Amino acid sequence: MNKLSIVLLILLNSVFTFAQQPPTPSQIYARLPKGTVIHGNIPYNGDTLKKHLLDIYLPADAKGNTPLIVFIHGGGWIGNDKYADMGYMPNTINAMLESGFAIASIDYRFAMQAVFPAILQDCNKAVSFLFDNADKYKFDKNRIALMGFSAGGHLASLMGTSQNNNVKSLYFPDTYRPFKYKAVVDFYGPTDLVLLPGNEDAKSPEGLLIGAAPLLKPDLAKAASPITYIDKNDPPFIIFHGEKDNIVSNKQSKLFSAWLDHFGVKNELTIVKDAPHFGTMYDVEEIRTKVINFLKAELE
Repeated sequence: MNKLSIVLLILLNSVFTFAQQPPTPSQIYARLPKGTVIHGNIPYNGDTLKKHLLDIYLPADAKGNTPLIVFIHGGGWIGNDKYADMGYMPNTINAMLESGFAIASIDYRFAMQAVFPAILQDCNKAVSFLFDNADKYKFDKNRIALMGFSAGGHLASLMGTSQNNNVKSLYFPDTYRPFKYKAVVDFYGPTDLVLLPGNEDAKSPEGLLIGAAPLLKPDLAKAASPITYIDKNDPPFIIFHGEKDNIVSNKQSKLFSAWLDHFGVKNELTIVKDAPHFGTMYDVEEIRTKVINFLKAELE
């Protein structure tokens, strides 16, 4: 793929992911509850890559053993950053902090530099770093949940379903940590790559993710799909998907929920009336309350 094609893909992705520019760190910080403790741009992989950084947000009164939500941004696996989805979810972010949850928002390399499984290895390495440094940052390593949006929802769901399978290819060497996620919050994430609209195009976001057209490499698509790893030991899920999502069909979440049901995994799916693929319609009180109640029930 030439540079022009990559630029066009990123521009296309930005059109359907954001109605405006992603927020800056200072804009995010200004909206946080008073007293929030911020640890910014922490390297989690022992290198200097910008995409191997994460931010930690601690509640003002955090004293230790704080439950942790790992926040994974979207962007079609080819764009955005760790502030992106925080920009249109400020009320939910604040509610999590005010409810006593810490948040770690992570970056990861894009698919053009980190074809699957490398992109997931980044995410898993970030969590391994957080697990190993739980005492330093006042986390409870036994109370970790995931929250992801779009491509981040895919990655969060993939992490949540595969963690107890200990699939070595999904982790950098010697970075697997034997713990169980307590919960996963999935906002409109793809769950079966073969069913995505770009399944015949190696240059589609899903094609870039696995390095091939999903229909032509169903083995690679299967390995990168959350539904592949579902079993009865997976953590509870709460899933939100827009009724009018024209980027990722809500059938992806309906299928995922049905498979979770099949294996007896606790889950709840909400199809958000009139909602598109992303945006402030997901930051309303009804959804926010569901998210907070779910996290409290599963992490406390």
